[in-house]
Amino acid sequence: MMRTMRGIAPWIMVIVAVSFVGWMVFEVGMDIGGQTSGGAANEVVRVNGRSIDLQTFYTAVRNQQELRRQQGIPTGFTLEEQRELEDAVVEQMIQEILLEQEYRRRGITATDREIREALLNAPLPELQQVPEFQTDGQFDLAKYQRYLRSGADPNFALALEARYRQEIPRYKFLDRITSDVYISDAKLWRIYRDRNDSVVADVMALVPQVAMPEASISLTEDDLDRYFRAHRSEFERPAQAFLSFVAVSRRPWASDSARALERAREIRQELLGGADFAEVAGRESADSASRSGGGDLGEVPRGSFVPAFEEAALALRPGQISEPVLTQFGYHLIRLESKRDTLLHTRHVLVPIELYGEHLAQVDRQADSLDFFAAEAEDPRALDDVAAGLGVPVAAAPPLYQGNRMQLGRFVIPDVHLWAFETPVGQTSQIIETDWAFYVFRLDSLNPKAVPGLQDIRQEVTRAATLDRQWVETRALAQRIAEAIGQGADLATVADSFRVRVQRVGPFTRLVPSPAVAEVSEAIGAAFGASVGQPRGPFESNLGIFFVEPIRRTFADSTAFVAQKDEMHARLIQQARQARVQLIMTAMRDQASVTDNRREIERQNQQQQQQQGQPFPSPVGF
Repeated sequence: MMRTMRGIAPWIMVIVAVSFVGWMVFEVGMDIGGQTSGGAANEVVRVNGRSIDLQTFYTAVRNQQELRRQQGIPTGFTLEEQRELEDAVVEQMIQEILLEQEYRRRGITATDREIREALLNAPLPELQQVPEFQTDGQFDLAKYQRYLRSGADPNFALALEARYRQEIPRYKFLDRITSDVYISDAKLWRIYRDRNDSVVADVMALVPQVAMPEASISLTEDDLDRYFRAHRSEFERPAQAFLSFVAVSRRPWASDSARALERAREIRQELLGGADFAEVAGRESADSASRSGGGDLGEVPRGSFVPAFEEAALALRPGQISEPVLTQFGYHLIRLESKRDTLLHTRHVLVPIELYGEHLAQVDRQADSLDFFAAEAEDPRALDDVAAGLGVPVAAAPPLYQGNRMQLGRFVIPDVHLWAFETPVGQTSQIIETDWAFYVFRLDSLNPKAVPGLQDIRQEVTRAATLDRQWVETRALAQRIAEAIGQGADLATVADSFRVRVQRVGPFTRLVPSPAVAEVSEAIGAAFGASVGQPRGPFESNLGIFFVEPIRRTFADSTAFVAQKDEMHARLIQQARQARVQLIMTAMRDQASVTDNRREIERQNQQQQQQQGQPFPSPVGF
């Protein structure tokens, strides 16, 4: 029994995590009147008059982080990743409140009897995967029921009960809002025809940049000025931050590579001495994806690995272990399991090339100095002083527009694009750790969003005004073509007279149209709706102006439809129900009164910490 409890224990966290948000919102975050226990100053979110307090929010976020750890998901959050997690938790809390309010409005509840029945007879899908509840690899309901009735772990039963108190009302709600979803045979036939009716058509596409080449467009200074004044808002620039930074490189030296090679050779000797490959891989390999499987990379087609790895593997005999093989990931020790036809089965131990010894100590000292003396400093000179002491330059970062991410060469630096537009000029950032360097940035200046003068963006305005004129003249050309078609000419004849190109496309269907008309729904409709040989148009899209003439049609097979109707009906009913649920949930969210105070609370806390001369901790205290 104790072994069974230990095996099931990790699953309790999964069960609790799913039900935790709802429980925290309704049992901890609010009193019986729907108010939080923390007061208005600690109100993180208010949803239709119901509040979620700061402690409830923090606890829910920590719980989600713990769930990630349980699932093996990396938890070293950047500020950007942390905010994404917080946003997801808030949205989940909002949804739980809205659902609970909707359950009450509709009188939906879960009785104790329903919960008991579900606990015993409707095990959650994730529990059916627990080995302790299986016999010969298949879920064993009797084992599951015996464990529940034994009372061996009250926490497990309580977690399940909380989960079912959420799931049963949710199931009833979903059933109630989708029970009237109906698809008639006539609608099924229309859908089938949309997928199977086909057409071959002639298409004329008037793309302004082609139909009216730029060389044919002449613009005066007055034309540019009028266009700029009429479209001034389109040229607005977002806020722009100018930053400096100091970087401490984490790139390995030759000595680090030599140490990794030495370690790989030591591990190889251990393996050649008879050590179990799977055990050594589980202990030594840096490849987290294969480590738990003893370094097993499975049987995969040739060409799946980087060339150096695959060439070394193919040179081995089954059971043979390679010399250390260098790739961009580090040094590999490869054991060939088998090779047949085009398939290759290998195991490996990956030894990464990491900082080691004195180099690691040096980088750690530099990073500590950068963090202690320069990070989150109010005095702009702190960054220059530390850089001078470390013997590294203070570099100018490229201008950063609000909404863009900071990119230095080929590296994208996290968090800077969030911090730079929320901090006073002159301050420095927290130390930012990446795989290749430690960074501290300083905000040197900030330009608010604004519209530049015409002379500053003359080329951009000229391009936009030219394109606008190209559209005007292309529409005039399309009108002349439409008049010619109206006189009874076919599309090919009209194209010749106006010296434009016609393309024959298809066969295509309504749901899978030709790329030539894929963005023009009216043209697709005309291809199937107009009489064969009768041109239709013009149809305008953001790509250009189109004319279409059906040439030949093939209609769907009604006999084949009858044979597929039942399967098609079941699939489409499920899709329609999902769409109904999404529509209702979106409407509930759109109509809800939601106040999100997180950024304001964070700002107030940051001001308080700065006044006290203390560094500001991360929003959730990780």
